Amino acid sequence: MTSSLHPALLLVVGALLIPLVRGSVRNAVVLLLPVLGFINLLGFEAGDSIYASIAGYELYLARIDKLSLLFGYLFHLAAFIGAVYSIHIHDDGVQPTTALMYAGSAVGAVFAGDLITLFIFWEMLAVTSVFQVWARRTEASFNSGMRYILIHISSGLLLLGGAAVRYVETGSLAFEHIELQGLGAWLLFFAIGIKCAFPLLHTWLVDAYPEATPTGTVFLSAFTTKAAVYAMARGFAGAEPLIWIGAAMAMFPIFFAVIENDLRRVLGYSMINQIGFMVVGVGLGEGMGVNGAVAHAFNDVFFKGVLFMSMGAVLMRTGRINGSDLGGLYKSMPWTTGFCIVGAASISAFPLFSGFVSKSIVMAEVANQGYLSVWLILLFASAGVFHHAGIKIPFFAFFSHDSGIRCEEAPRNMLIAMGIGATVCIFNGVYPALLYSLLPYSMDYVPYTASHILQQMQLLFFSALAFTVLKLTGIYPPELRSVNLDVDWFYRRPLATIVRGVGSICGVIRDGVIDTGKSLVGLVVAVLHFGHGPSGVAARTLLSSTAIAIVIVLLFVLLLRNYLTQ
Repeated sequence: MTSSLHPALLLVVGALLIPLVRGSVRNAVVLLLPVLGFINLLGFEAGDSIYASIAGYELYLARIDKLSLLFGYLFHLAAFIGAVYSIHIHDDGVQPTTALMYAGSAVGAVFAGDLITLFIFWEMLAVTSVFQVWARRTEASFNSGMRYILIHISSGLLLLGGAAVRYVETGSLAFEHIELQGLGAWLLFFAIGIKCAFPLLHTWLVDAYPEATPTGTVFLSAFTTKAAVYAMARGFAGAEPLIWIGAAMAMFPIFFAVIENDLRRVLGYSMINQIGFMVVGVGLGEGMGVNGAVAHAFNDVFFKGVLFMSMGAVLMRTGRINGSDLGGLYKSMPWTTGFCIVGAASISAFPLFSGFVSKSIVMAEVANQGYLSVWLILLFASAGVFHHAGIKIPFFAFFSHDSGIRCEEAPRNMLIAMGIGATVCIFNGVYPALLYSLLPYSMDYVPYTASHILQQMQLLFFSALAFTVLKLTGIYPPELRSVNLDVDWFYRRPLATIVRGVGSICGVIRDGVIDTGKSLVGLVVAVLHFGHGPSGVAARTLLSSTAIAIVIVLLFVLLLRNYLTQ
């Protein structure tokens, strides 16, 4: 090991310098930190490690192997592209500071070798990422950010509880492969599942990401869910429930995305769809399954990043993001349009684009292991993602009807960032050997076979034909100014009403208890006042004859008692 700095240190600590500088110096710091972090990471080799002994516990601060290195490289590249994309921001430094600390937290999480270290970076992911939502400074973004942080803090508490139970059960805090048995394992599984956006636990993603700033969404799309995919691959590779969970994730978002008007929300559902392929790959187990999952996670950061960057540029220039309000922007933003099409082709798995060489690994392994129903679901999901991300995003934003909006092209730094992401999409699609060499398990998979190319082109052709026919016949759902309900409606509406109702009942009971207590206290005070007040019996002045009579009566009672007890 030629490097001695923890892989996350430069990003996390270096980001604290950003608020202290201004102008071009700040820009230089923002751009240099991911570069220096990447150079530092190059000093590590598989098998290296960093340990620390704290409070009697031996913590595995950094475990270096091919799996963690791949995600380490990925997160530094994503942080650099995000930094280039956001370099035009001139605020108080909160966004770039928290964004790079967020990236560093993701790096720390993927190198964590024990559950305590993982928990620390897991919570840092939540705390630093929420500022990308709040930085938009609207009431909707504040409320969304509050829901986001509550859900992710809950994920951290589950992780901490799982670590504690796991320690009691096994006597170890090592973060390694975990059999899905026992309370500790299931707590950890669901803690990671929340950040993976499992079905019914997914609404934080489509709630918060569209409310973030144009630049913040780019960072959000790169780190949280991919760190969770890594954690699932590290801890639960081969867990069969993941195959079916991932299949559900790949399919159900399609129906929401087709009718959604907010194009960044469409990309949010599309992200869940793509994570579904990754989760299926993890469930298939070590070898081709995990290789397919992490390869697709790597490519997803870039093609989904390009799509979010293009929509962020549209939002920045037009102030609008609903498909019903956009259209015809290719005239004003031709470069953004071109980069968006590259991202759309990549996520749709066109040959010579990155999605083609990674998604197919998962599909092939599903078929090899005999999960025919899952294979059919993923095939349907592949057609669906071409509809809502490959066609709908570029079509309704840049083509469709002419909205009459004329604006400037995206800023140069945004175009450079989109260009870098698009270049990676094409490079990995044309020359996948470099990406394959970084995967944790060796394989001899060849994506460019005649049967695979023909099958994929048939899928894409007939999906495009279906979209065209549905659009021309008016059957395809139009872009409407509406709000689509998801499962979060149940806790944001009925559950909130129930809570308010219970609160009202509790308030009535509380008021009744308080009023009754006040009455009792008043009664006691009145009785005491009657006997011991200024005009009470005990306060009166007695005549000496009366006092002598009282004493005689008391003595008589005493004598009578003594006589009777003899």
